[in-house]
Amino acid sequence: MTTQPQQFASDNYSGVCPEAWAAMEAANQGHQRAYGDDEWTARAADHFRRLFETDCEVFFAFNGTAANSLALSALCQSYHSVICSDVAHVETDECGAPEFFSNGSKLLTARSEAGKLTPEAIREIALKRQDIHYPKPRVVTLTQATEVGTLYRPDELKAISATCHELGLNLHMDGARFANACASLGCTPAELTWKSGVDVLCFGGTKNGMAVGEAILFFRRELAEDFDYRCKQAGQLASKMRFLSAPWVGLLENDAWLRHARHANACARLLAELIADIPQVSLMFPVEANGVFLNMPPAAIATLQGQGWRFYTFIGGGARFMCSWDTSEARVRELAQAIRNVVGVSV
Repeated sequence: MTTQPQQFASDNYSGVCPEAWAAMEAANQGHQRAYGDDEWTARAADHFRRLFETDCEVFFAFNGTAANSLALSALCQSYHSVICSDVAHVETDECGAPEFFSNGSKLLTARSEAGKLTPEAIREIALKRQDIHYPKPRVVTLTQATEVGTLYRPDELKAISATCHELGLNLHMDGARFANACASLGCTPAELTWKSGVDVLCFGGTKNGMAVGEAILFFRRELAEDFDYRCKQAGQLASKMRFLSAPWVGLLENDAWLRHARHANACARLLAELIADIPQVSLMFPVEANGVFLNMPPAAIATLQGQGWRFYTFIGGGARFMCSWDTSEARVRELAQAIRNVVGVSV
């Protein structure tokens, strides 16, 4: 049993939720066929099809970087390009993996507004150059929730999708925190994906209570041609696939994925409320998912870190605090009080 206190650097810090753990334990009984030809993988895929209200193609990968990179590589050739936000995870935190797995498809960064792409920004990049000397735009990728915790509403997604169709672009969604978006907006998974024009979704499980594993959903099945071969070649075809897919059964069958996301979001809102009256501290972005981004005096940030609080300061110079499926309200209140203490504000 760990004695480490809960931290706010990342929702990857949290352990495995009970539902995913129980499903893993159940999958560990007896023998199952290998390489995804097992009952757990079939059950998980069927759960996704029911949840998304469509007969999508479903694949499983070990992590988000592989899921995003392989999905993007399926949507374009090496001479194509992918339009993304200037703060997108695929651009800032995946070590060139999208270019690597696509054999060179270039990422083209577009200006974003509070972390979000707009139709205008997409059109600006897509039409910037159309000569043969420039990588031809073929895909737009969105992050939901964005790297700064903001969310795309269905009407925004539909406007972007319309622009993509106009320009002949496929639309991919990096959904590492897709569960948090659904929980916050009160929209169904279908409403935030294929019903709004998304072609492919990478649905994150790791940040929502799983030990490892992401799901890749193709809503246009023709785009998934030979995708199983891509997964194999990239080392993402698990021989004991049931241990990647079974936790999804645990998360999806009784809506645990949504409960955990709602809890993480609520903890983030609570933190924002508890520090809202501190003059020296302000929100950098609206709190719409499970992240709180704060402008704070540099001395206060250094003092908090010196006290043992773990959080990131990599976007815009502010402090990012992430809440998880298991974040306790008491720990949130401890953090809020610590912030008050370092800036000298009493309750």
